[in-house]
Amino acid sequence: MRRERFDKMNVVPFIDIVLVLLVIVLATATFVTNKTIKVDLPTASSQKKEDTKSIVLAIDKEGQYFFDKENLSLDTVKQKLGKLDPKKDEVSLHTDKETAFHYFVDVIDFMKEKGFENISIVTKQ
Repeated sequence: MRRERFDKMNVVPFIDIVLVLLVIVLATATFVTNKTIKVDLPTASSQKKEDTKSIVLAIDKEGQYFFDKENLSLDTVKQKLGKLDPKKDEVSLHTDKETAFHYFVDVIDFMKEKGFENISIVTKQ
């Protein structure tokens, strides 16, 4: 009985396996919507609670500003933002997709000037 030389490697089964794995990864990745890492934090007896505020700032398509669901002018919003602690407090900015860009820039520029660090711009997936 004569043996054939092993000159070539058949990669078709390897490609099939890789494609099946790719399909599995893509199928399971679409179900992952929460992009946070859940961590069970330990407790301590000397726990200190931080005084952080989570503020929702919204701008509708007409350019009206809403500070925690209260309709205010830009100057009043700036005054209220000025009273917050830029290092600790969190500001979530909701903007309508049809809002003129300068309304958004006015708020972001003021917050940058004051040194806000915790700003989130909320979008829809």
